[in-house]
Amino acid sequence: MSKHVLVISTSPRKGGNSDTLADQFVRGAQQAGNQVEKVTLYDKTIGFCKGCLACQTTQRCVIHDDAETIAQKMLTADVIAFATPIYYYGMCGQMKTMLDRANPLFPADYQFRDIYLLAAAAEEEEHTVDGAVTGLQGWIDCFEKARLAGIVFAGDVTTVGEIQNHPALKQAYELGKHV
Repeated sequence: MSKHVLVISTSPRKGGNSDTLADQFVRGAQQAGNQVEKVTLYDKTIGFCKGCLACQTTQRCVIHDDAETIAQKMLTADVIAFATPIYYYGMCGQMKTMLDRANPLFPADYQFRDIYLLAAAAEEEEHTVDGAVTGLQGWIDCFEKARLAGIVFAGDVTTVGEIQNHPALKQAYELGKHV
């Protein structure tokens, strides 16, 4: 059965290493016959959450920018994959801001069940991604029907393009094929 897959590439760098992981996940999910949409944040305007909680009543954000549109795409996706560079052992600020701005989804009848994390970092130790996993898991824990379904981590990549031939690219592709 075909799924609606939303891939959110949160990197501030177009064509960055985590963005390349996202592309491989997209390729795998498409080849498996899924309907896939990739959204990039590097070219979007996304303001910080104001904490007003109006969205808990209206299921819409009072800030009308690109995050509002992306949150509505998240609402109707069966699968969401987040791709992020690891900054200071955590997700990038763009990803955290997008998660915060997805607050209107909390009281909604959201469709997503499986959430994936695709991450790239200069450091190569496996624990490097733990902070991002903890942050994303905290968001997922607020959605009782959702689960963290898989993680791909590409370590020891810094400059754009350095990820070429990294084994994580194949892992991201295979994960996408099996959503």
